[in-house]
Amino acid sequence: MALPSSASAARLRLLTVPALLLLLSSAALLVFLVLPSLSPSSSATSAHLCACSPPSTHTTTTVTTTTTAASPAPVTTSSADVTWLKAQLASNSLLAGGAAASHDAWHRLRKGINPRTREQQLVDINRHHGISHYPDEEASNHTALPCPGELLVEEHHSNYGEPWAGGRDVFEFLANTSALMPTEQVLEIGCGTLRVGLHFIRYLEAGRFHCLERDELSLMAALRYELPAQGLLYKRPMIVRGEDMDFSKFGDTVMYDLIYASAVFLHIPDKLVWTGLERLAGKLRPQRGRIFVSHNIKFCSRLGGGECTRRLAKLGLEYVGKHTHDSLLFNHYEIWFEFRRPKV
Repeated sequence: MALPSSASAARLRLLTVPALLLLLSSAALLVFLVLPSLSPSSSATSAHLCACSPPSTHTTTTVTTTTTAASPAPVTTSSADVTWLKAQLASNSLLAGGAAASHDAWHRLRKGINPRTREQQLVDINRHHGISHYPDEEASNHTALPCPGELLVEEHHSNYGEPWAGGRDVFEFLANTSALMPTEQVLEIGCGTLRVGLHFIRYLEAGRFHCLERDELSLMAALRYELPAQGLLYKRPMIVRGEDMDFSKFGDTVMYDLIYASAVFLHIPDKLVWTGLERLAGKLRPQRGRIFVSHNIKFCSRLGGGECTRRLAKLGLEYVGKHTHDSLLFNHYEIWFEFRRPKV
């Protein structure tokens, strides 16, 4: 057989390339026409895509929070508190059972940049105004509430026949025995320098503590030192200077849940005590309210039991009973007498 000439081979190649292109185009068209019939419908595909990738939307989430009112601080010191403190003393090798062997030994334990007694501290304040101070014309421009040096060194803490810490004992006993709540109203007859009152003011809601006090120095200590130093100005206690059992400045509508007099009725005439009870009986909340008087009730016992009971009844009061309570920090107990206003 004769081989094709070179011209024939060229024509063959020219015909082969277009044929190949046509073949490929036909195959692509066939795939395009056949493939949709073999795949899911467009609606199913669309649904499948929507299930996997939902449309983007803006969602607002509302978070509701519940605010629970904090419980009031515990009134009394618990046995667990005492146990914890004793453990702290033991772990720090501190004196747990008593004081140092002598007064000198106790003062040798003092540490600080300049340990001073109250007397020495007062001299330093009056002479040097403290460790750092503003000179001369600037001396009074930087202190919002200038306080006498005698108050700054807390001389008034020694004005009582027992340690200042006894005020906490009185508060714990009265608040616990009367089941006092922070929302209730308290009156102290003769609050002095707030040895007891500070604890009630801190515990009660603002404006719930009233006091009638006659002594100027005590009032200065209470208002110019204790309240600012203890950060209690915002509690707005109503402390009134007055005597002769005049409670008129507290208003006509106030009702008290607790009225107490700590070592006050000992120092005033019986007649004035009865005047005070007469004026306060109608301001004591019936049944719930309590009056507590410390030490003794000679204003009553001197009349005789029957007469005292009749006189109390005439005022709408009745005697409930006698209580004692012990001090937390020193060897001391105190006696209290309780009165109430029966149901009207």
